[in-house]
Amino acid sequence: MVYSLRVDSRLGVSVAAAQKPKYNVLFIMSDDLRPTLGSYGNSIVKTPNLDKLAAQGVRFDRAYCQYPLCNPSRSSFLTGKYPTQTSILDNEYYFRALHPDLVSLPQHFRLNGYVTLRSGKTFHGGIDDSEAWTEGFEERAFTGAKRPPSNPDSRERTNDSDRIVVLEGNGESNGDYKSATKAIEYLEKYKDQPFFLAFGESKPHSPPAAPKKFFDMYDPDKIPLPPDFATNPGAPEGFPEISVARRNTDLFIGRDASPQQAREMIRAYYASVSFMDEQVGRVLDALDRLKLRDNTIIVFLGDHGYHLGEKGKWSKAYSLFDIALRVPLIVAMPKGKPGVSERTVGLIDLFPTLVDFCGLPQPYKAPSKLEGHSLVPLLKNPHAKWNYPALSVVQYQGKIGKSVRTERWHYVRWEDGALGEMLLDTVKDPFELKNLASDPAYAKTVAEMRKLLEQIPSQ
Repeated sequence: MVYSLRVDSRLGVSVAAAQKPKYNVLFIMSDDLRPTLGSYGNSIVKTPNLDKLAAQGVRFDRAYCQYPLCNPSRSSFLTGKYPTQTSILDNEYYFRALHPDLVSLPQHFRLNGYVTLRSGKTFHGGIDDSEAWTEGFEERAFTGAKRPPSNPDSRERTNDSDRIVVLEGNGESNGDYKSATKAIEYLEKYKDQPFFLAFGESKPHSPPAAPKKFFDMYDPDKIPLPPDFATNPGAPEGFPEISVARRNTDLFIGRDASPQQAREMIRAYYASVSFMDEQVGRVLDALDRLKLRDNTIIVFLGDHGYHLGEKGKWSKAYSLFDIALRVPLIVAMPKGKPGVSERTVGLIDLFPTLVDFCGLPQPYKAPSKLEGHSLVPLLKNPHAKWNYPALSVVQYQGKIGKSVRTERWHYVRWEDGALGEMLLDTVKDPFELKNLASDPAYAKTVAEMRKLLEQIPSQ
């Protein structure tokens, strides 16, 4: 690809601009979405639009976030850096205020000749990257180093734990519906220009919300509870105490969840997922109507996983269990072959993937670099050789936990082992019910997994 110089009116500097970019990017995100989709094997939830997309693209069955919380996760995959490098370990900080040298994914596309458009939640709510967008910047977004704290455990949020919202009509008044409408308007407006469109849905983030027709799809009495369901959160026997926070931060805050109440909440979560799926379908239908599918790469992801009663937990925060880290990830290339990849990948791989696929230059100057690895080889052959583990971190009460995931093993280490460690055989024990870390028979595996944790950069 040939590059020329143009003057960027927003920065007042000359930047490299790609001439006639070949591919558009539609980058779709859902908040708090675990792999609860029909295409991921859930026989109850109804997600026809995403299931259709999965059948047209590559579905990654072992995709993981790098931090189980909105702002740290998004700041990571949208800059191509690990949370330990962005310094974003909570929902209060803006990455650019701490590291002005970081380059965001949409910013990089804008500097290389693309129209960059934001509709809905992309960076964390109330935080946005002012240098990223041609159109759609959140004007009231916080851009300082730290915004006023919003304590997720505060009593003011306790009422959220009981809220289930039934939207009127088709949900036209809801922000996610409006975001889909805006995304469609952007497609119509910029269909003849190379674009990077970020379309972010807030659901199924709490409080769960959807029109009545989506609640009617599900009978709570027919919804099974997870095998490790508990009425209140707590670490199971044999697991580090710190592995499950004693207080929830999203749902059932400060109170127990009875089995029937749990089923009602899971029903509401499923309804929210189906509502989100319908909005994604509206945007994909517009993409097809405008005949943009053949030159647009589509990425769909959840920003982190979510507990729905597993181990008594009703949130994602502070958890390094598989259910809080694993996310749906679907990538559909123009005229690409569909497939399913069992390789272990991370959201950190998305930035280098899109740079590679779209033929853009690297965003960072040596010795700095994009972390992660391009998924293009797996998009061409989902079963290609891949030896990269998925690495994640979390901070809870000032203590650091680190996780590494391979195709079989999941290892977690808290405070360099001072607060415990976990080894899970995810093939024989998919619900992570037994901790093998102290079993002498697995000492060699533990040592190998500890070594892999060293790949997490310190800064």
